[in-house]
Amino acid sequence: MFDESSPIFQQLADRIADDVLAGTYAEEEQVASTNEFAAFYRINPATAGKAVNLLVDGGVLYKRRGIGMFVAPGARDLLVEQRRARFAEQYVRPLVREAAALGIDASALTRMINQEDLS
Repeated sequence: MFDESSPIFQQLADRIADDVLAGTYAEEEQVASTNEFAAFYRINPATAGKAVNLLVDGGVLYKRRGIGMFVAPGARDLLVEQRRARFAEQYVRPLVREAAALGIDASALTRMINQEDLS
């Protein structure tokens, strides 16, 4: 369920974001309440609330007063943009630096990447 790699609220926020990316939750669709998340994952409701609030602060979810939390318009595109930027920072930049250190130029690196199966 959850591991020790990061705080539980962050892991739950990531799971909800993953569900938005996967289309499990469509834009303008209601997501589970913090109490429902807490009961399902057997965590403290305050922890679930912190995860949901993190996504609200990030523009992924919004609250309809008296009704619940909903996926914000454009949330999927926002998440894709954020994850692409994170991918570039965590993987592409280190790859390019290492390639340069090994004397691998851009065209050779591109050939190496193209030889990998991306499916």
